[in-house]
Amino acid sequence: MKKVILIIVFFISICFSGCEEVVDVDLDTAPPKLVIEAAINWEKGTSGNEQTIKLTTTTGYFDNVIPTISNAIIFIKNSHGEQFNFIEVKKTGQYVCTNFKPVIDEEYTLTVISRGNRYIGTEILKSVAPITRIDQNNQGGFTGKDIEVKAFYNDPADADNFYLYKYLYPNKIKSTYYVDEDKFFNGNEFFSLSDDEDLKPGYEIEITHYGISKQYYNYMSILVSIAGSNIGGPFQTPPATVKGNMVNVTNKENYPLGYFSLCETYSQKYTVKQ
Repeated sequence: MKKVILIIVFFISICFSGCEEVVDVDLDTAPPKLVIEAAINWEKGTSGNEQTIKLTTTTGYFDNVIPTISNAIIFIKNSHGEQFNFIEVKKTGQYVCTNFKPVIDEEYTLTVISRGNRYIGTEILKSVAPITRIDQNNQGGFTGKDIEVKAFYNDPADADNFYLYKYLYPNKIKSTYYVDEDKFFNGNEFFSLSDDEDLKPGYEIEITHYGISKQYYNYMSILVSIAGSNIGGPFQTPPATVKGNMVNVTNKENYPLGYFSLCETYSQKYTVKQ
């Protein structure tokens, strides 16, 4: 009886092993949307004259190549009507300006003209408080055994301030981002905090603080909540349809993805100690 059962199980296993089949998943493909990566970042202490804007489109889920957009007209104007033109670099979809003039609290308007559509967005360049010190705690986290790093700064008391923090770790491919507002620490010293539980002595971390507008804070809050803090960047295509501040004035229904931001930034590197 046992021998019969074993023979039956043997033949059943052969049948199932021979019935493997590749299943093609038929995914709906939406028409491609323009993605505008327009992050104008002014590192504190530099001229900030060279800036880059990148144009791509959305593509299929399984496609490995992201299409770029060439032959667009791109320029930024400040509130005084001064225009800064962005010129494409050898059909790469990257457009560069070499004479941009960043001014804190100045309003700028970005115009992108591509494939018969005109896209316009307006934003204000916000300042950032410099990092004053970086502290390390070797008894951090829930277990009390993780290494934590804090980057401190003094928040200005005369305005509502919003921040974007970026942590670049040597053991992670993507940077970590999260946002903050000074609602509960206005005018006081505060900090950003590392979130890598696997930090080890000798690791070099690059910490960047961005001064951002309230509307960009709201946009990034939604984006980070959807994607998690460990995302490829706030200027890449989001995992869901999150509208930015660029409007298609030619056809409002065909809105682009991405965001036009202007930020003063402050970066500092820190090597984790023993």
